[in-house]
Amino acid sequence: MSDCATCPHHADRLEKGRCKPGDTCVQAMSGRQIERFFRENPDLAQGYTGDDFWERRAIAARYISQQRLLELIDDPDEVVRRVLAYRLPVDELYRLIGDIDREVRITVADRLPAEQLEALANDNDYLVRKYVARRMPAGRLFRMICDSDREVRMTVARRLPEESLGLMLHDVEVEIRRTVAERIQPDALAALLDDPDWGVRLKIAERAAPDILNVLVHDPDPDVKEAARQRLRETQTHD
Repeated sequence: MSDCATCPHHADRLEKGRCKPGDTCVQAMSGRQIERFFRENPDLAQGYTGDDFWERRAIAARYISQQRLLELIDDPDEVVRRVLAYRLPVDELYRLIGDIDREVRITVADRLPAEQLEALANDNDYLVRKYVARRMPAGRLFRMICDSDREVRMTVARRLPEESLGLMLHDVEVEIRRTVAERIQPDALAALLDDPDWGVRLKIAERAAPDILNVLVHDPDPDVKEAARQRLRETQTHD
């Protein structure tokens, strides 16, 4: 337990019941106690932004004014900078785009205005790029079509404008090509007829026009063949 006699807040906080040894204490090496202290005494947080203990600085950063947050922009601890990423005004987030900590950059990617996200589109961490792909305007996702990570490309395939999906017809990942087959405009499905994956061809059979279905009724896979026949029957019934 901390020594209250040497605490600078002994007179103005302890005696007024605004801190409690072992429970609400800024001198403790306990994040919970420090959190409770600043929750009760937010006006003292600014005085701890230069503290030697990283957790004390990180918790204090939650309570200081936004105007003072930039004083911590170069803090050596990533937990402190993560707090900044959550709290900084949006127009100051560009300062953290190149932060060495992935979680900091992910938070930046989650908060930046969508039109500014291209600054993170080439980030070296796939999770950061995935956040970018989720939020970037769909019409500007072209640069991420050939991303090295399958999860990023899958996100792109789910959001890319339909008329641009032809650029992903030959992706090496089966699941991505299946997504393309689900979303691409029906008149472009013929380009996938020779896909080696039966699941891609099945997606085609579920959406294609009769001229393509007439090809798929001869497909080597029985499920694809049956789906094409069923669709043809439905089409003929509607006609």
